Amino acid sequence: MNIFEVFFNALEQVWYLVPLLLIVSVFKSRWFKGVFGEFLVNRLLSKLPESDYTLIKDVTLPTSDGTTQVDHIVVSRFGIFVVETKNMKGWIFGSAHQKQWTQKIYRHSSKFQNPLHQNYKHIKTLETLLGCSEEHLHSVIVFIGDSTFKTEMPPNVTYARGCIQYIQQFNEVVFSDNDYAGLIELINQIKLKRGVITDLKHRKHVKEIVESKASSNQCPRCGSEMVLRETKRGENIGKQFWGCSSFPKCRAVKHFNKQTV
Repeated sequence: MNIFEVFFNALEQVWYLVPLLLIVSVFKSRWFKGVFGEFLVNRLLSKLPESDYTLIKDVTLPTSDGTTQVDHIVVSRFGIFVVETKNMKGWIFGSAHQKQWTQKIYRHSSKFQNPLHQNYKHIKTLETLLGCSEEHLHSVIVFIGDSTFKTEMPPNVTYARGCIQYIQQFNEVVFSDNDYAGLIELINQIKLKRGVITDLKHRKHVKEIVESKASSNQCPRCGSEMVLRETKRGENIGKQFWGCSSFPKCRAVKHFNKQTV
């Protein structure tokens, strides 16, 4: 028996592990976590009374420089609620004005964009497209998953069921029945048709934004300004590099030909 026969005989014994591993990898992927998180929030928001609230989900809107994608829009007589979903675990640190928040799982820490800032673009896009006053547009951030806020969060940053309580605290009627129906119809008219082409265009736009930020003089880890520094000792003495201005709290470094975080 040669080595190929041994290999194929062994493969016949464990063939069922291949699809199992594929399924596990999908479940652990960032894409699946995002989709599953949006599904859970959809279920929650669907419990709002249909007589007063209309849920429009997974909306891609045109912007002056491309597109922007909104997880959920809840239209009501009491205002329009723009909901951003985060399916994350671990400890979450952040504040309303920080550019980036921190996720900590055991000893590992990672940065992610402040979701309030992320949702602000959605708010401004809807304000322009709908001709609606910003005071009637409300940003809501919903965290799904086994996460814990370790810093005090604004009231519009909540765990799952908290989003319902936050939305329903607005009980003053600001839109007439005709305005309410018109806003729903207008959003359905201006949103881009769902499909592969729309998704690819949005992904391309997001990639361009990420690349633009990466090429800017902004810290890739915490978002602070990078400052020009010079190596004082070692084999690279005299060489210049970009170091984070918040050093030693952040030790990110950007060399002229590569980047270290």
